[in-house]
Amino acid sequence: MTHVTAYNTNQQYQAKVLSSKRLTPVETEEIREIHLEVDDPSFHCQVNNSFGVLVKTTGAFGNDYHHRLYSIADLPERKDGATSITMLVKRCYYVDEFSGEQYPGIASNYLCDRHAGDTITITGPFPLPFQVPENHHANLLLISMGTGIAPFRAFVKHIYEDIKDWNGQVRLFYGARSGLELLYLNDKDGDLTNYYDRATFEAFHAVSPRPEWADPIALDAALEDKAAELQALLDKTNTYVYVAGYEKISSKLDKAFANILGSEDAWKTRKAELKAGKKWAEMLY
Repeated sequence: MTHVTAYNTNQQYQAKVLSSKRLTPVETEEIREIHLEVDDPSFHCQVNNSFGVLVKTTGAFGNDYHHRLYSIADLPERKDGATSITMLVKRCYYVDEFSGEQYPGIASNYLCDRHAGDTITITGPFPLPFQVPENHHANLLLISMGTGIAPFRAFVKHIYEDIKDWNGQVRLFYGARSGLELLYLNDKDGDLTNYYDRATFEAFHAVSPRPEWADPIALDAALEDKAAELQALLDKTNTYVYVAGYEKISSKLDKAFANILGSEDAWKTRKAELKAGKKWAEMLY
């Protein structure tokens, strides 16, 4: 997995904030949808891209820049040479393991505090590992948590709006702390629900059993609830598995898939086959 410091920040663009909207209720963690516009006609962004945000910081050794990557969360639009893109940002805080003090995340708080008309500096775009298969009969198993839904929202919209002959099965598993935080899959902002009437698309939700106690999100249980269907998909040679979200879900997914396939060895073998065939991709943070 490529570290953010490895990305080239020399190519920079100025992006204007068109709008910033909070998607989650005020009593939950703040996640915002931010629309940007880049006037530079040389900026070309696609569905399977990310871009960086550069935030100027002042430290003990003078001015520096903090670089953070964000996925495209909707279909990019291009008009009169300008490109508009959408991003999801969760306001983050970090606790110092020595002092126990809480500090605001640099990029997330900077972005969540921006308003319409503000300008930010972005870099990229950079390719994401999630490629649309050339075979439109391929099956897609998309697994995400939190703001990991961003690349898959754009991905699913691209498949059903831009690719007219998609016939493969698409299964989206999405985890959030509570039903109120199911981004794009709720009553208020549920544009992914527009595809529920497609014969090939189905989405499954996973939430924490006790969100007020900060219990872990039961994404593994949601997968195992669909064990028979997932086993059938994993048995097919044209199935792709894409994962986006928190790094801590990796071990849970391995355990869930091992249970679905009957043993750890069976899953290790199948996962190795997926990776060898370039049908496994992940973006964890």
